[in-house]
Amino acid sequence: MWITGMRLTPHTFFVVLLLTGMAVVVPAPLRAHDGDDKGLDGYLREDLLKEIGDHPDLPRGGSLDDSGGPPTTLRDLIELKAKELQVIQTQRNAVQKDLDELAKSSAGLKRELNLIDGNINQLNFSIKANTLTIEKLDLETKALENDIADFERNISGKKQLMAKLFLELQQREHENLLIMFLKSKSLSESVTEAQNLVTVNTTLSSSITEFKRLQAELSSARDAAEEKRRRKEVQQVGLLSRQTIVKEQKTEKQRFLSETKNKESVYQTQLSELKRIQDDLSEEIGKYETELRKNIDPNLLPLPRPGVFIWPVDGGSLTQGYGRTAFALRTYRSQWHNGIDIGAPLGTEIFAAENGTVINVGNQDAYRGCYKAGYGKFIVVKHTNGLTTLYGHLSGYIVSIGQAVARGQVIGYLGRTGWATGPHLHFTVFASQTLAPAKPGMPEGTRGTNVCGPMPVGGDLNPTLYVDTSR
Repeated sequence: MWITGMRLTPHTFFVVLLLTGMAVVVPAPLRAHDGDDKGLDGYLREDLLKEIGDHPDLPRGGSLDDSGGPPTTLRDLIELKAKELQVIQTQRNAVQKDLDELAKSSAGLKRELNLIDGNINQLNFSIKANTLTIEKLDLETKALENDIADFERNISGKKQLMAKLFLELQQREHENLLIMFLKSKSLSESVTEAQNLVTVNTTLSSSITEFKRLQAELSSARDAAEEKRRRKEVQQVGLLSRQTIVKEQKTEKQRFLSETKNKESVYQTQLSELKRIQDDLSEEIGKYETELRKNIDPNLLPLPRPGVFIWPVDGGSLTQGYGRTAFALRTYRSQWHNGIDIGAPLGTEIFAAENGTVINVGNQDAYRGCYKAGYGKFIVVKHTNGLTTLYGHLSGYIVSIGQAVARGQVIGYLGRTGWATGPHLHFTVFASQTLAPAKPGMPEGTRGTNVCGPMPVGGDLNPTLYVDTSR
């Protein structure tokens, strides 16, 4: 006999029934699905469990051909590209080892030609790596796009399911609680109906949880796909830049052979003249920068600490420190090295050390009388923290004066232009307060010289105070 019954709220869908002296907790009643007459039990068996119940996970980055083509999966192809990249890296390392040994030999015509050939060889491996990386990123993006489509399809299914469940529960909310039990042929059938309603509520709750999870994973997959596309753009620029650098290296070789007439004696004569120019420039710039260092106000500088700037090279190692280094004492007329040198393969990416604005770019090798005597191709970036950074001896740059750059953005490629015995980045930190203002034909921080024309000059600081050299 029914003693009493009550419904709590539309959101809990529970009633407490006191049945034959025993309390029983059951959900609120629910109408038959879509107005048919098969009842809730039939609905659960034929529709609910069929539509949602444990959908198998769709393949993530699955078959390349969804129409029954070759069994090769995107994941397999991605792994294949990764292995090919490892092979290329091994070959590049072998070439770099040969170049390192060659750099230790005495300066001479043959050594110079071998260095140019070795750098071209290494650049060609870098170009292959660029191409493979682009292909790998395309495959990874395709796999993520497949994941995104899967997530969107599953989310759509979850939305339809939750809409059905909410509709059913809302419809049942207006029905008298006792009708469900009065319609039942037996007490066991009433209890079964109540248990089915518990299942509906549980399914709805789990569907909401799963819906939120799918939305989070969809957002993550979209972000990852966008990052892959961004990285592909960087690789495409790098590919084109390295192809240009290879052409320039070949032109450089032809120029070198033409000027030396492929004779050691001519080359040695040119080296002697070049050394005189380098010494004159070193002495002239050294005097300027010595005075500018005296004018630096420490109160206008950021607190020295690693992390003010990022390491500006993709890899590489410190090959010369700052100040009166052993190399500077025996090589430079000024006996002072105004930055640090970071050695790495020619064509390696160079990053902006911090957010800033490009205030100067140039190629001192193009200035008559300054070939192989100055910074070669260079970039100067002024930052908002009171510091300015110089990137010298580049093989190429991809920014222009006035352009805003972001911390970690690729701005150029490591090279061997200017006064450089081997591929490296010359990285200088100037106190911005010491930079000369811009004038017509003279960008900010530039000073005319007797040997190399307009040249970046400033009060230099020790870069290792601001860059974490251990990374």
